[in-house]
Amino acid sequence: MIRKFWWKIAAFCLLIYTSTYGFYVKVPKLDDRMQESIRNFFFHVPMWFGMMILLLVSLIYAIKYLRNPTLKNDTYSAAFAATGIIYGVLGLTTGAIWANYQWGSPWSGDPKQNGAAIAMLIYMAYFVLRGSMNDEDKKARIGAVYNIFAFFMLFPTLWILPRLTESLHPGGQGSDGNPGVNGKDLDMQMRAVFYPAVIGWTLLGVWISTLKIRYTLLAEQKFSND
Repeated sequence: MIRKFWWKIAAFCLLIYTSTYGFYVKVPKLDDRMQESIRNFFFHVPMWFGMMILLLVSLIYAIKYLRNPTLKNDTYSAAFAATGIIYGVLGLTTGAIWANYQWGSPWSGDPKQNGAAIAMLIYMAYFVLRGSMNDEDKKARIGAVYNIFAFFMLFPTLWILPRLTESLHPGGQGSDGNPGVNGKDLDMQMRAVFYPAVIGWTLLGVWISTLKIRYTLLAEQKFSND
């Protein structure tokens, strides 16, 4: 039993650890504005890491569906995409909270914020597209193709364009000197929270996705039997 559910137990323990020790660990005083808000780093950034991993898994199953069109592959692809979007929205929300303290406004039109919002809208359109079709095979096939397009749109919207324009966000052009935190700012104590947080949030996303997959497959089986 433990061997089967060890990763769920690990997810629970890692998130409990992150949510407690993350508020007690000593954090570096990078500047007067950052102060204790740097603890949001343990939640905001792991959400984006988890989102990218979940959407990557969704992409893999979309490609698998095009090569082997089965209900299982389509269900896995859609479920991981849905959880990835949830993580993306949570990443935007925690980022807006942090921006309110650092930049004076939860939404300042920063290229990184705008790019992230566009990326989420592209993925939300994936489900609008699927919901607009009644033919299951057509829905899965077109959805898989769109899923591939949506994933590769993450790179220009999240990583490329924000680095080419003036941005307050760390990593953007002209961001030097702006309040932010990056890998070079992490001391050993912060790393001891950050890396478990990434693993914990990612495992939780996988857990949520598997629950949705089981529900969808059971509902489809019941519909077939009826």
